[in-house]
Amino acid sequence: MSKDRSENHDQRDILNIEQAAALLGVSVKTFHKVLHSERVPARKIGREWKFSRQALIDWVGGGVSTEFYREIGNRGVITPHADSSSKSGPPSDQVRRTAGWKIELD
Repeated sequence: MSKDRSENHDQRDILNIEQAAALLGVSVKTFHKVLHSERVPARKIGREWKFSRQALIDWVGGGVSTEFYREIGNRGVITPHADSSSKSGPPSDQVRRTAGWKIELD
């Protein structure tokens, strides 16, 4: 016996932005930031973004935290094990207020 999907809105296969943010447990504002800065599986149909529930779950499950730190470090925002004499990072006109932060990785 199959469930009627119209009765259970939490189990829709295709989500709007509010539902996608709720699935991931973040605010819509945060989800918008991620949508524009990451490769989130999505389609824009008309004026609305649509998301596959399973694609979002697979996308989250396929990520690894070390990729985040490596990517951020290359942009000069967080530089693992960097010292203050390092010349790497964005040009001075693009320095972010977090550019001086350091993170120690175990």
